[in-house]
Amino acid sequence: MSEELEQTIFQMILHGGNGKSLSIEAVARAKIGEFSEANKKLRIAEEELLKAHHFQTSLIQNEIKGTKTVPSLLMIHAQDHLMNAMTTKDLAVEIVDLYQLFNRGGVNS
Repeated sequence: MSEELEQTIFQMILHGGNGKSLSIEAVARAKIGEFSEANKKLRIAEEELLKAHHFQTSLIQNEIKGTKTVPSLLMIHAQDHLMNAMTTKDLAVEIVDLYQLFNRGGVNS
C-alpha cells in the first residue's frame, strides 16, 4: 500500500471518528437542554463527515480513472467507520430534534 493511499485512509478514519464523537456529544448536550451547543456540535460533525467523504470520493475517482486499489483490511475498516459515523450523525439529528420537541412540550408524554 502506498503512503499516499494509507494517509487517505487514515484521514477517512480520523474525520469519521471526529464526526461520530461530535454527534454523540450533541445528543448529550441536548439531553441536558443545551440545544444551541448540541446544534453547534452537529454542524461541526457534518463538516468533519464532509471532509471524510471528500477523501472517500478521491479513492473512488482514482478508481474511475483506472488506478485500481487492492482493498485492504484498513481500507474496509475506514469505509465501515465512515458509514457508521454518518448513520450516527443522522440519528443524532433526530434525537436532538426529539429532545427539543419534548422540551417545548410538543409531545404528550
